[in-house]
Amino acid sequence: MLRIVFKYGLVAGVVVGAALLGVSLAYQGQPPPDWGMAAGFASMLVALSAVFVGIKRHRDDAGGGVIRFWPAFGLGLGISLVASVIYVAAWELTLVLIDSDFAAMFAGQMVERAKEKGLSGEALAAAVQQAREFEAMYRNPLLRMPMTFVEIFPVGVLVSLVSALVLRNPRVLPARG
Repeated sequence: MLRIVFKYGLVAGVVVGAALLGVSLAYQGQPPPDWGMAAGFASMLVALSAVFVGIKRHRDDAGGGVIRFWPAFGLGLGISLVASVIYVAAWELTLVLIDSDFAAMFAGQMVERAKEKGLSGEALAAAVQQAREFEAMYRNPLLRMPMTFVEIFPVGVLVSLVSALVLRNPRVLPARG
């Protein structure tokens, strides 16, 4: 089972990491906000389809076409964990490769959004202070890495849950004999 976790986790991680790295390098770490987020989550879902494939492969090969919910869910979480770690590594590599200060750029965008909302006076000052605090926090890799991990891992949990629920039924995509 561990072999499947690493094999499919590596596949998912490389797919999502390559998408993250490619988009970030193409836009120098500043893709259009709405498009960038949509592309990011779409690439996560595509990559994490490896969870479904990995669970099915284990069900068909080791389980004779049958798997219970909890083992399937655990296998999916393992694959998602490996993919998430690779995603974090890809983001850290991206930060090294793009020659810009992502924390400052993002904090600047936070202030701009506050201004676009029409904030002024104390409310704007509070937004600026919050942006500065975010910037300082994001510069610390011990805080940045868990934040990056939390971008993808909940998606992996959801994909693992759905995959385990679907694949526990042996009549869904039955094993070929």
